[in-house]
Amino acid sequence: MMPCSFKIIPNNELELVIPLVYELNEGKIDKVVLRSRFNEMKTQNYECAGIFRDNELIGVTGLWFCTRHYVGKSLELDHVYIKPDYRGEGLGKKFMKWINDYAMDNGYNALELNTYVQNYPSHKFYYNDGFEILGYHFLKNL
Repeated sequence: MMPCSFKIIPNNELELVIPLVYELNEGKIDKVVLRSRFNEMKTQNYECAGIFRDNELIGVTGLWFCTRHYVGKSLELDHVYIKPDYRGEGLGKKFMKWINDYAMDNGYNALELNTYVQNYPSHKFYYNDGFEILGYHFLKNL
């Protein structure tokens, strides 16, 4: 197993994440739409972190920064994804540790995330990492 590095992807390089987020969404969101949305997201309280092996992006997560009335400064993970060929190596656990440290180093009080109801393996992973279910995420398309 070759070593990996974790780092924040500069906004001008967010194009790198489009293929992984496209895979995560099983092709349900067009790449042109993803590109447009990421161009908008980078002007908001958003950063993107990646897992790199030999300069190849093999994992990604979005990081949304905000203050919540119930917990204070919060970092919310979004579109967490590791390419299937690299799963089972403990990268997810290392990535979460890196994100946890990054949040703490930047004065954040909590990590939050949403995961799809049917994604049972992720539920176990996040429980094992110390996350608790706080509520339900609702969506209404307009």
